[in-house]
Amino acid sequence: MKKLFLATAILFSTAAAFAQTGTAIKETGKATVETTKQAKENVEGAATAEPKKTIHKARAKAHKMSARQHRANAKAAAKEIGK
Repeated sequence: MKKLFLATAILFSTAAAFAQTGTAIKETGKATVETTKQAKENVEGAATAEPKKTIHKARAKAHKMSARQHRANAKAAAKEIGK
């Protein structure tokens, strides 16, 4: 009976760790994508005429804020791994 209980406890703890790791990896990936989009908008803003330049800068700022949030979520998820 002890072995069954121990095996069940190990199974649940490893499953939780894998779920938390998956969340951290997913949020890190999203942050990378948003950072890439930000860089793209910055380049497009530098290469276009004035009316569209402000639009690209605004989009880049939005991507930057989104990437910052995803990085914060990834950091929080990474802290939860193993708890």
